[in-house]
Amino acid sequence: MRSLNLDQLRTLIEVIEQGSFSAAARQLNLTQPAVSLQIRELEQRFGVSLIERMGKTVHATTPGRELVEHAHRIFRECDFAASAMRRYRDGWVGRVHVGTTNTALTYQLPPILRRLRQEHPGIELLVTNMPTRDTLENIIQNRMDLGLVTLPVDDTHLRITPLRLEMLMAILPASTPDIPDVVTPEYAAQHSLVLEHGRGAVHALVMRWLAKQLPLPRTPMLMGTIEAMKKVVELDLGISIVPDVAVADPIPGVVVRPLDPPTACTLALIEHRSKPNEPALEIVRNALLELKAISDDAPAPAA
Repeated sequence: MRSLNLDQLRTLIEVIEQGSFSAAARQLNLTQPAVSLQIRELEQRFGVSLIERMGKTVHATTPGRELVEHAHRIFRECDFAASAMRRYRDGWVGRVHVGTTNTALTYQLPPILRRLRQEHPGIELLVTNMPTRDTLENIIQNRMDLGLVTLPVDDTHLRITPLRLEMLMAILPASTPDIPDVVTPEYAAQHSLVLEHGRGAVHALVMRWLAKQLPLPRTPMLMGTIEAMKKVVELDLGISIVPDVAVADPIPGVVVRPLDPPTACTLALIEHRSKPNEPALEIVRNALLELKAISDDAPAPAA
């Protein structure tokens, strides 16, 4: 069977919408015999009647109505294809969807994203903040292209590149009496704790660090963002544990202390092993890999 003729489908739609061959011919800038021929060829192709006359008006038969519905969908897809090609013609490089932890999005990605936008305006960059487990699932299912996650993650479908080690630090209100040089699990358990929400990877690391003190004598306050955690500590409502990158700058009224025993989280870049290496993806990947170099020069957390 020969390929469908889009001009014939367009003519069918026009005849049905106009209710007459002559009106459709004027709309399409064709002769009426040419319109009639296209409809006749369509009917011969499918072996069904597509149009019927009722008085002076033509209407679609049941097969004709169904074919018109399919034709509308075909033309929508044609429009999408043409739009996509215009974007490439106008400098569009491609779309890249990145999933990221809250910490990376807040403290590490802004300068990288800003530079990508300035230097590569043809890249459509989508960034979604979500817990590591959700990013992991989206990458495995090929719903996202790249992910910034907190290790450990392990899946044979993934290419995993560790980027930087982030030491976890305790932050306490400056008004806290007798602040020690290091914060132990025993000391932390004696205070009101302000922690990341339970789906976050850092939350799991902190709970492992506190393992010998569980169950905690006080129910921790759970926050959705590290900035919210810092604000609660600043208001003297508890102490918290955050990655060092979150306290690189001094926080008024807040003291930073290392943990004892030390504990850390590792930020990593993940992608599906089968992902085609398209130009936009390579540009964004290389930009995110710069986080590995930046970590070598990172300043010590503010005391």
